[in-house]
Amino acid sequence: MESLKALIQEQEVAIQNFKISNAAELEQYRIQFLGTKGIVKSIFSEMKNVPVEFKKDAGQLLNAFKLLAEEKFAAHAHLQQAKVAAQQEIDNTLPAASLPIGTRHPLKIVENQIVSIFEKIGFAVATGPEVEDDWHNFTSLNMPENHTARDMQDTFYVSQQPDWVLRTHTSSVQARILEKEALPIRVICPGRVYRNETISARAHCFFHQCEGLYVNKNVSFADLKQALYFFVTEMFGADTKVRFRPSYFPFTEPSAEMDISCTVCGGTGCNLCKHTGWVEILGCGMVHPNMLKNFNIDPEVYSGYAFGMGVERITQIKFQINDLRLYSQNDVRFLRQFERL
Repeated sequence: MESLKALIQEQEVAIQNFKISNAAELEQYRIQFLGTKGIVKSIFSEMKNVPVEFKKDAGQLLNAFKLLAEEKFAAHAHLQQAKVAAQQEIDNTLPAASLPIGTRHPLKIVENQIVSIFEKIGFAVATGPEVEDDWHNFTSLNMPENHTARDMQDTFYVSQQPDWVLRTHTSSVQARILEKEALPIRVICPGRVYRNETISARAHCFFHQCEGLYVNKNVSFADLKQALYFFVTEMFGADTKVRFRPSYFPFTEPSAEMDISCTVCGGTGCNLCKHTGWVEILGCGMVHPNMLKNFNIDPEVYSGYAFGMGVERITQIKFQINDLRLYSQNDVRFLRQFERL
């Protein structure tokens, strides 16, 4: 015990005489007294040599010594903090760190192009809710309850009483516009839609549409064709050929699907056009009189046309993307291809 007391007194004097004026000296003090091989630990190791009857007194001496060493370190800790702060200080004269270039999503790039083209010929952008009631999503569009056309779309039902669904098309936005806006109406309706389909390279449970509607007096199918010819020319080039095929949609009559000549093979045949030389891009037609009547519009006075296209389809044609799943996987390698667009 006498030997231990003498050793502690000697080191206490050493602690008191140790001068600390900067961070380097503080670190030297820490290593010498408080480090893993420092004096405090080496003296504590002497406890194994102290007889049992003296261990209590020895422990008190050692703890007091350790506390003294730690208090001196704590009293000068501000020197270490000042050093860290100086290291972290920002030098505004240095060049900024380079950041990776971001990019818009390819679907948004194409959607913006579609909207921009139709804005040039007087279409205004209209949007609506993605959770819709039965009236706006089906019934008002000439698809009353139990109508066979409802089977054309696999619907996600949010609730049954009343019927609320995730909208299956952006035609529901057209319904809301006809319900609230004064005639004439000329709108383009971009947005996300949902259908209960198995996800694969060619199908997904959600996708994007751009649908257009024009209602006024004396609107004809020729007006519809002229608007779509302009769209094709602006989107795919003046040399692109167009053809219309008869089709069926419950909210238009007559109805048609529009094909363009394949932009990849030029019409000679490839995988994109399934070796036909033609690629379908949209459906269209004259607004059905029953739909106009649902919104108290006299079909004897007013007429209109509507069209709708899948943004994924147009994007596939422009960028030759053959797997729908790529659009929603957020793979940076895929997205980086569109940095310059």
